[in-house]
Amino acid sequence: MKTQLCEDLGIEFPIFAFTHCRDVVAAVSKAGGFGVLGAVGFPPEQLELELNWIDDHVGDAPYGVDIVLPSRYEGEGEMDILKLTENLKDMIPPEHLAFTSKVLDDNGIPPLSEDVEMGSGLMGWTAATATPQVDIILEHEKVKMVANALGTPPPDMVDKIHKHDKLVAALCGTPAQAGRHKNAGLDVVIAQGYEGGGHTGDIGSLVLWPQVIDEVAPVPVLAAGGIGNGRQMAAALAIGAQGVWTGSLWLTVEEAAGHPAQIDRLLEAGSKDTVRSRSFTGKPCRMLRNAWTEAWENEDTPSPLGMPLQYMVAQECSTRVSKAPEVGQDVAFNPVGQVVGLMDKRRRSADVVIEMVQECIDSYENIDRLMSAVE
Repeated sequence: MKTQLCEDLGIEFPIFAFTHCRDVVAAVSKAGGFGVLGAVGFPPEQLELELNWIDDHVGDAPYGVDIVLPSRYEGEGEMDILKLTENLKDMIPPEHLAFTSKVLDDNGIPPLSEDVEMGSGLMGWTAATATPQVDIILEHEKVKMVANALGTPPPDMVDKIHKHDKLVAALCGTPAQAGRHKNAGLDVVIAQGYEGGGHTGDIGSLVLWPQVIDEVAPVPVLAAGGIGNGRQMAAALAIGAQGVWTGSLWLTVEEAAGHPAQIDRLLEAGSKDTVRSRSFTGKPCRMLRNAWTEAWENEDTPSPLGMPLQYMVAQECSTRVSKAPEVGQDVAFNPVGQVVGLMDKRRRSADVVIEMVQECIDSYENIDRLMSAVE
């Protein structure tokens, strides 16, 4: 089951697996799909270690890396990380920090001990942090594609990636965004519908996918947003996508690095238990609804700040939850799509790949039976 994009990347199945876990990346790529490591949150030194590990465990299979460089963000233009961090800290109102502490205290999340250092919260959501990541990514031959999760990458970054013989991809939530990706010379456009986990737009997948495919043709499109099985994969391919970009379903596989309490919460959740909220990242992001998201929705509470300021505000939450994950899930950041309602058991990543492929084939055979029944 190959599309032209599969042929170009040297993979067997058109299944692209976005994950922050290196074990999942290696497992999916070795099973014939295309694992994609989410680099946001990894300092350059740690990212180098992660990619070296994947290189050593993926065999001859290729994989990709996803960065997060928004088209617009607070502090845009400043490339000195230390200066940028200090400038952004000065922009955070004290009441936002105080409200964060109150929400955590009210929900019984233990305070941090004095020996715990809390990071700045400035993740790879700026050019100052994403550019060093890209420089490291380009040193790894087995990385065949670099994707940007938010917006069209800058022209100089696109050129740099292309000079290293790697494909450039980017996610979009509207046909207009997809058109900008095409005009910038990107090789792959990922159309992510409203149902998806993480940062999403306002258009549902089945409406968005054909619009984007028509907008950017002949540039290949990956369908994203709400895909968790082979039947949905068959639908995406039938519409004209050259593959599926999946993310949420890898959060509960056996190789996933999540804490057991987090994985249990995901397995128990239904599709109606998610919400698009700006409360963690500053941009609309689909995640599990909990006490944290609800607290930021109240009219008498501070409004979430823009990216990356809001995650700097939420850093205390992430740090305190990481020290007490069993009791912290009521406020934890759990980005996941509506497909969480289909995630009810743990499976090996390789089994997920094979089951999706087989179910996709079965779906096309079922269509043939349905059509031949009326001839």
